[in-house]
Amino acid sequence: MDLEVGSIRPRCDGRGGCGGGPAAGRESDFILMFSLNSEQDSNVWKDLYLAYKTLGVVFGGLVTSPLYVYPSMNLSSPTEADYLGIYSIMFWTLTLIGVVKYVCIALNANDHGEGGTFAMYSLLCRHADIGILPSKRVYAEEDPLLHNQSAMARRPSRLGKFFEQSITARRVLLFVAVLGMCMLIGDGVLTPAISVLSAIDGIRGPFPSVSKPVVEALSAAILIGLFLLQKYGTSKVSFLFSPIMAAWTFTTPIIGLYSIVHYYPSIFKAISPYYIVHFFLRNKRQGWQLLGGTVLCITGAEAMFADLGHFSKKAIQIAFLSSIYPSLVLTYAGQTAYLINNVNDFADGFYKFVPRPVYWPMFVIATLAAIVASQSLISATFSVIKQSVVLDYFPRVKVVHTSQYKEGEVYSPEINYILMVLCVSVILGFGGGKAIGNAFGVVVIMVMLITTVLLTLVMIIIWRTPLVLVGLYFVPFFIMEGAYVSAVFTKIPEGGWLPFAVSIILAMIMFGWYYGRQRKFEYEMTNKVSLEHLGELLARPEVQRVPGLCFFYSNIQDGLTPILSHYIKNMSSLHTVTIFVTLRSLLVGKVDQSERILINRLGPNGVYGCTVQYGYADNLSLEGGDDLAAQVTSCLQWHIQMNTDGRRSPEEEMAQLEAARLAGVVHVRGKMRLYVGEDAGWFDKIMLGFYEFLHGICRSALPVLGMPLQQRVEIGMLYKV
Repeated sequence: MDLEVGSIRPRCDGRGGCGGGPAAGRESDFILMFSLNSEQDSNVWKDLYLAYKTLGVVFGGLVTSPLYVYPSMNLSSPTEADYLGIYSIMFWTLTLIGVVKYVCIALNANDHGEGGTFAMYSLLCRHADIGILPSKRVYAEEDPLLHNQSAMARRPSRLGKFFEQSITARRVLLFVAVLGMCMLIGDGVLTPAISVLSAIDGIRGPFPSVSKPVVEALSAAILIGLFLLQKYGTSKVSFLFSPIMAAWTFTTPIIGLYSIVHYYPSIFKAISPYYIVHFFLRNKRQGWQLLGGTVLCITGAEAMFADLGHFSKKAIQIAFLSSIYPSLVLTYAGQTAYLINNVNDFADGFYKFVPRPVYWPMFVIATLAAIVASQSLISATFSVIKQSVVLDYFPRVKVVHTSQYKEGEVYSPEINYILMVLCVSVILGFGGGKAIGNAFGVVVIMVMLITTVLLTLVMIIIWRTPLVLVGLYFVPFFIMEGAYVSAVFTKIPEGGWLPFAVSIILAMIMFGWYYGRQRKFEYEMTNKVSLEHLGELLARPEVQRVPGLCFFYSNIQDGLTPILSHYIKNMSSLHTVTIFVTLRSLLVGKVDQSERILINRLGPNGVYGCTVQYGYADNLSLEGGDDLAAQVTSCLQWHIQMNTDGRRSPEEEMAQLEAARLAGVVHVRGKMRLYVGEDAGWFDKIMLGFYEFLHGICRSALPVLGMPLQQRVEIGMLYKV
């Protein structure tokens, strides 16, 4: 069958007719069924291959948690009943949060394949007018999700209307999303530190003479090597790391089974919630405080959602349910069985339960697995930073797409090296695993609680889930995670303050950037150049039209930037063909290629408007300025042919465009700076001064698009606040 976009054309039979009879129909049906079956088989193998690769990126932090969970607990003369209660808590935490919350529910709340708190926030903004920045409160008009909804479903819910009408509620929602993102970045700092440090600490078992500073130095050196590998991309890293994690994932439960049989065969009776109730009745306040240690058993589960853009929902679900979850249940059961018979070995709860004959092989596997474990949150950090940069809530940093097949695979050099410095500082500054564990627990449960809140809003506002079902989800998870939060907050003086410090710094950067961008946007909208004013400027006798094709970049979607008036008045000229290009970020993951570039005439001869639309998961690097110019020029030629001007023939317009292109291409960018005067308030002086500092050290928007340096012109303009 010959296929065209939007239609199916009958196949020519070679005899002057078209094959449209029953035989041709049966043949085409057979071909279609065969191709569908082949595609389904291909997708199955692709999902299985991706599931294997997730072991090296997504689940490293989660599956290596047995290294540090028991050592992070402050147990005092534990008994068999205590260990049974702890295992019961860990089993139900893994089952409810890991399986029910993330695998069954949260992974479905993705935004065009992207996950994480910011993805859910953008999803909410797309379905209700609850964004803060006016320039970002837009969505793709042709979003298939919106088309598939009924008119009733597309109307805002009562909760959606409440957020739309309350600026305070919208600010709180943005704060929650930003806090979740900041905590996830804090997770990216702490996961590598605690994983590698816990693994290398195993060398002190056979060699007690090895000092802690030596262990810390070795851990720091390993982490530096890991961060230097990030530039090669998630695919290459996961291909290298997945065999290591497969070895860890399948060897630890084998040791767990051996430990269960050898030490405590009836360990699985602890699956009964009775042991949880008995544990809290017996230990009371101390049992509640121990939740700060048991919460670490689910560390890394948040990466399942945050790393979604690097893989696929089905691949993550397959990997978790078939290997990660059974491995963790058996490994923790084996550890607990050993500790019931050796109640005081919890401080080294992993290496002590490993049989002596396989100690060194497991030490090597554990060390390599801990290195891999760091990857899951490093990749997640790159993803959330990229999302926030595209949505204009974070200063521009370099974002490199490391895969031509998966848009979500990104790497940021600046963020990578900042993470590296912070990780090494945490290891050398904290040293002890318990202090890092306390900080880690705060990060993990805060991210999960924020995910629960945002996921509840998605259920109500977008999915329109019945309130009874929403309550069945929200109430138990909020109570459980709230109990964990109350327990880990007692650890704030003992290391738990670190993620809050990191989050406060990140939040200050994001708020300072957002405030400055908002002030600039308000000025541009107030002083934008209308088409009538542009005509008046070009009608002045001193203004000349010079040969060439000019791409004039603007942030304004409705009107023209004030810098244009500044440019024409000072240069007294405008190119014969000038295209005003607006980069329009949509609150969607990806924009269809057919909708990326939109062209329209603006009135004066040779002046056009162009909107380049992109989602936060789209690759903005258009492989060089010539490619951008070629794509926009091609779209403009098509627009000229399909939409005649009336004043000139399409041939004349095409000839003018070609002559301008041959005369030379230039990319003009206006650079508006804020001048904070002496009469400005103290708040504006601080915040806008901080914004100008961030603006001065961050990357320009044009290098992101790969514009050739020799074709780039910047026009400066000061705006007094």
